[in-house]
Amino acid sequence: MRILLAEDDNKLGKGIRTGLSYEGHAVDWVKDGQTALSALHDEKYDVLVLDVGLPRLTGLDVLDQLRQDGFSLPVLILTARDSIDDRISALDRGADDYVIKPCSLDELSARIRALARRVVGRTITVINFNDIELDPASLTVRKAGKIINMPTRCFIILQKLLENTGRVQSRTRLEESLYSWKNEIESNVLEVHIHNIRKLFGRDFIRTIRGVGYIVDGYQ
Repeated sequence: MRILLAEDDNKLGKGIRTGLSYEGHAVDWVKDGQTALSALHDEKYDVLVLDVGLPRLTGLDVLDQLRQDGFSLPVLILTARDSIDDRISALDRGADDYVIKPCSLDELSARIRALARRVVGRTITVINFNDIELDPASLTVRKAGKIINMPTRCFIILQKLLENTGRVQSRTRLEESLYSWKNEIESNVLEVHIHNIRKLFGRDFIRTIRGVGYIVDGYQ
């Protein structure tokens, strides 16, 4: 998924970006609130991980503006402020989750996955479609109980399509789930990944909607 990380601590920000990227997420990292707000208006993200004590514009100011502008993007507050009043204030102002620093990367990842599930209305951790079982936590896919090995980017595309069965996913949206700012989008790479997924699950598994994008039909 595409994640915006707003964190002004260089060591912590680098560690989170590296860890989340290793799990297959596309992570854009900004270090102040104003840049975060600009990025949110310019790009489409799945989750915002937001530090409270940001320069130029505080995390809570970013959150207030985000909600005032009508953004429903899931927001996870990541902060050292651990008082009950701080937690209540952030949640009442529109945050979806609140995590105290320091926290483990595994916990942060699990909370991000939980927020992403809420967006698509999924309550269980594993995605099931016919005889396919996809587990975002372990980055594993099974077909008829047998593990299917695939590159991480193919996994991310498959997850995005299965989370939205019956709904067309645009080329742009799929590419955004794969690449952060620091990565240049390679020509035709999406088509290559789609081709590789079709080789694993059948030519008709993913349908191309010309000029629009790709879809996994929900009635298969």
